[in-house]
Amino acid sequence: MAKVLTPKEQDYAQWYNDLVLKADLAENSSVRGCMVIKPYGYAIWEKIQQTLDKMFKDTGHVNAYFPLFIPKSFFSKEASHVEGFAKECAVITHYRLKNDPNGKGVIVDEDAKLEEELIVRPTSETIIWNTYKNWIQSYRDLPLLINQWANVVRWEMRTRLFLRTAEFLWQEGHTAHATKEEAMAEAQQMINVYSTFAEKTLAIPVIKGAKSANERFAGAIDTYTIEAMMQDGKALQAGTSHFLGQNFAKAFDVKFLNSEGKQEYVWATSWGVSTRLIGAVIMAHSDNNGLVLPPKIAPIQVVIVPIYRTDDERAMVCEHGNQIYTELKAKGISVKFDDRDTHKPGWKFAEYELKGVPIRIAIGPKDIENKTVEIARRDTLEKKSVNRNELMPHIEQLLIDIQANIYNKALNFRNINTHKVDSFESLKEKIENGGFYLVHWDGTSESEKIINDELKATIRCIPFDEPEEIGKCIISGKPSNKRVIVAKSY
Repeated sequence: MAKVLTPKEQDYAQWYNDLVLKADLAENSSVRGCMVIKPYGYAIWEKIQQTLDKMFKDTGHVNAYFPLFIPKSFFSKEASHVEGFAKECAVITHYRLKNDPNGKGVIVDEDAKLEEELIVRPTSETIIWNTYKNWIQSYRDLPLLINQWANVVRWEMRTRLFLRTAEFLWQEGHTAHATKEEAMAEAQQMINVYSTFAEKTLAIPVIKGAKSANERFAGAIDTYTIEAMMQDGKALQAGTSHFLGQNFAKAFDVKFLNSEGKQEYVWATSWGVSTRLIGAVIMAHSDNNGLVLPPKIAPIQVVIVPIYRTDDERAMVCEHGNQIYTELKAKGISVKFDDRDTHKPGWKFAEYELKGVPIRIAIGPKDIENKTVEIARRDTLEKKSVNRNELMPHIEQLLIDIQANIYNKALNFRNINTHKVDSFESLKEKIENGGFYLVHWDGTSESEKIINDELKATIRCIPFDEPEEIGKCIISGKPSNKRVIVAKSY
């Protein structure tokens, strides 16, 4: 199967693109910058959705849906927000087509111009806060804890499947609170939810931290992030949570009557993750043989492949295969029994290896005779024979072991490629090799801009867990009391 994929050591970007296409995850659409998510890729997204949705509801949130279109005037109400998204907005100006009088298909009917242009949502803060104005009157209406599963459009010039597309799928939480403290606690809670999800479900170790002022979400007071390291040493922002203060409440005049009978502006948060997480899983775990999927998001956790030569052997092997299928199904394990006679077992092995199925069971006449089955695990490519009577507990434990092994491998990789650096010259030399670099920074935009411009890198976050440490900024030499993470990124 290595012949199918460009080796990642040769061309990482091409390896990634090959893998997305060959594993049937997605493909480029005829619409510029957009993608078609194919059934196998969408099945992974559904697993992500299901797990996150439960986590949101377990923390008191409910789902709703808001319009795709936002009046242009809404964007004018929050200055930093519009400045942050203005260059990425798709704008609707007309509402009707007509036949070209010259017979050249259809043209825009110039008489059908909208009185006010509509923006295709790049994010929903403005339309949601305009709605909340009607929902919130008193402290009794708070907190408002709402999530939306939706598509958004950001007119990206340089696109890559899952990582950066003009249209993508995501969830966006938007909450309203009576106090600053409650809103800040909500923003912290949700970045912790994302961190737990990334590590426990996606098997991706992440670093939690705050964004610098230059990297914050447009319109936010604080932005919290989880940063993951990909196998090429680049960082990927895997989720963000924003403390919005009262910015949007003031912009849309959302006030409430507090318990003392006084009018106050509400406090707000927003938070989100997207289909970019599928790209993160690919780049954090996969190899030159194909996908490596953590069992918790694998559409197929176990595949059973029968091996036979004659019709009699086929009947016997399929009977045993179906028994195993039924037993695994009863355990709540996602299993496929591939009894197609249009493809040989070797082709099937390669196919499921490419698609990252965590466990493959092969069963033939000799296995039945010996009361064993052959098990291959995708993460290590190891094979072993297991006694048929011990198969169920073995599979259940193996799924747990694979999940843990994938995480630990990614964690070890990150640890090996994380370094402390104390000079700009050293950082400049080393950062081309990829990795996370812990450096002292004076907190100024001027120093950050030098990092951006000269290194083509960014301050990924100010880590929550990084201990205080007296040092000097690698740019200005000014005092610094904490290291930040600098890296090249997606």
